Amino acid sequence: MTATQTIRLGEIAHARSGDKGNHANVGVIAYTWAGFDYLRDVLTEQRVKEYFAELKVTRVDRFELPRLSAFNFLLYNALGGGASQSLRIDTQGKLLGTSILELEVPRPDSLDIMLRPLH
Repeated sequence: MTATQTIRLGEIAHARSGDKGNHANVGVIAYTWAGFDYLRDVLTEQRVKEYFAELKVTRVDRFELPRLSAFNFLLYNALGGGASQSLRIDTQGKLLGTSILELEVPRPDSLDIMLRPLH
């Protein structure tokens, strides 16, 4: 793997997101077990916090859900006060799942086994 080659997270995973008051959660679900194992190393709490830095997130916790090949990230203070107080366009964090899919990660050597399976 060369450091200059990257892929969009959305090539190997899909995501959902929502709100918990002023906090948001973002679920990232790998398409394959190989993708989940890879993301365990590269999709860290710090990386997610840096990606959402403009939201002034104060803390990120990552929860692994290995039986689902998924991670849930809790982004503290990401919603500018929450739905009833925020003046942001996305007061409930619904677009954060779409946004995280644009995050660039290093291109793994075994990318072909991490892509979405065709049915």
